[in-house]
Amino acid sequence: MLRIIAATLCLTLIGCGTAKPFSERDIEGAQRVAGLDFTDEEIETLRGNLERNLRSFEDLRSFPLDNSVPPVLWFEPRPPGFQMPKGPDAVTLPLPESVDLPANGEFAFLPASHLGALLRDGKVTSVALTEYFLNRLRTHDPVLKAVVNLTAERALEQARKADAEIAAGNWRGPLHGVPYGVKDLLAVPGYPTTWGAGPYRDQVIDKTAAVVQRLDEAGAVLVAKLTSGELASGDRWFGGRTVTPWDTTTGASGSSAGPGSATAAGLVPFAIGTETWGSIISPSTRNGLTGLRPTYGVVSRAGAMTLSWSLDKIGPMCRSALDCALVFDAIRGQDPEDPSTVSVPLEVGGARDWSSIRVGYLKAAFDRDSTATGNNARAAMEVFRQMGVQMDSVSLPTGPRWSGVISTIIRGESGAVFDQLLQENLDDQLYWQSSSSRANSLRQSRFIPAAEYIQANRHRGLLIAGMDSVFQKFDLILTPSGADGSVTNLTGHPVITMKSGYRVPDDRPAVRLPTGVALVGRLYEEGLLLDAAMAYQKLAPFHDDHPPAFNGGQRP
Repeated sequence: MLRIIAATLCLTLIGCGTAKPFSERDIEGAQRVAGLDFTDEEIETLRGNLERNLRSFEDLRSFPLDNSVPPVLWFEPRPPGFQMPKGPDAVTLPLPESVDLPANGEFAFLPASHLGALLRDGKVTSVALTEYFLNRLRTHDPVLKAVVNLTAERALEQARKADAEIAAGNWRGPLHGVPYGVKDLLAVPGYPTTWGAGPYRDQVIDKTAAVVQRLDEAGAVLVAKLTSGELASGDRWFGGRTVTPWDTTTGASGSSAGPGSATAAGLVPFAIGTETWGSIISPSTRNGLTGLRPTYGVVSRAGAMTLSWSLDKIGPMCRSALDCALVFDAIRGQDPEDPSTVSVPLEVGGARDWSSIRVGYLKAAFDRDSTATGNNARAAMEVFRQMGVQMDSVSLPTGPRWSGVISTIIRGESGAVFDQLLQENLDDQLYWQSSSSRANSLRQSRFIPAAEYIQANRHRGLLIAGMDSVFQKFDLILTPSGADGSVTNLTGHPVITMKSGYRVPDDRPAVRLPTGVALVGRLYEEGLLLDAAMAYQKLAPFHDDHPPAFNGGQRP
């Protein structure tokens, strides 16, 4: 289990200091917040202990901890008896043999796989593509607010290196020379890593995040640090609100708001997002992308902001499943700097006998939505039937309200991560102050009893066992995008979301907003997820559409 990082009930009294002893009224108020009911005699017995506890807490706080310091115990998504996949990698992706230059000079919405082929064959240079996408970022960001900082100097240096290597016959692979962006939770030396929050807007971390380092090794070119909702919450950050290119009066969703908006608008070919609870899947859905949230522990989080040690994950946000597969293959793998990581083989791109694949559809979620979103999800279900899969209804394990369980865990862990922010009253400097803001969530964290945090994790263990039983019967679970979010983030299962069509808001009949459908896979079986998504997109190519207002751009 995890280290106890939430508080005992007396944490509700923090801020009182040790100079003034706790009164009976103090303790009565604290127990009410924690849902407890002690007698007067019990309160009197507690009083001295609570004061000693507070002195211990104050002593702990006199030794500040960096965001990168983890607890000593780690979340384990594997149930007892789980057998890890074994064998060699088998990555045989259907990359294009040759790609023609676009006749209209429009490179913005070409897949990363096509850009990689053009670079490989010398039909375009990485420097030219890098300058092209930097220009698109500069042109469109005043509207979208998707960029925190451009990394132009680093990018052009990488691009020149890529061009020289490719010209010399040293092609690193399909991402060599391809520009991309990362969510501004990932550290890059020489550039601010702001976490979307005003108190950290000048923070420079002298470390290259593991994912950025792996993309460096693949030859990809980092052109921008893209917006994160404030401390990984929502789509509001200290620069304003990131909006979706499908309707610039609508937020991009979050917290991987910048990666979602910029990739959908063709400002970058792909981006890297992070998720604790919905932050890849939700903005991918809102912006009409293909987003892969990998199994917990498959992609290293070293060099990324911590929000919740037991829930944080990193994954690609792209315009197609094929591009997601390319990027995932580049960033996955074990890393000694992140003890949660594991090394597992990837089997993707080969032939699949879809008639042998058992897909459970989340019946309750499909049935309850009679809107265009639900209709599109049901149409997507029919596409999977056309593929020949075995389809049957499925229900997720029951228990406490899973959204409450995950909220308790996130607040408990994030409260420890950002304890110093609260102690220094810097939460008042956060941009977004509302009942659903990160600032308020961090304040709530101080009122979570340690016992409730542990109980939430005990129920989480039962949920993991329950999901293991579900996946004894099914290979994949099909669901409207986001319907599974609390459960699968708690269990660590991988999820991919794909565009399923569009909906028209009642108050804006001229607007089309994307809708999504998602697949949940077994632990560590991203290959099947990606293959299924690629097969779906061949039959339902919504991913080829892009926001019409963001067309344009000249040939590099």
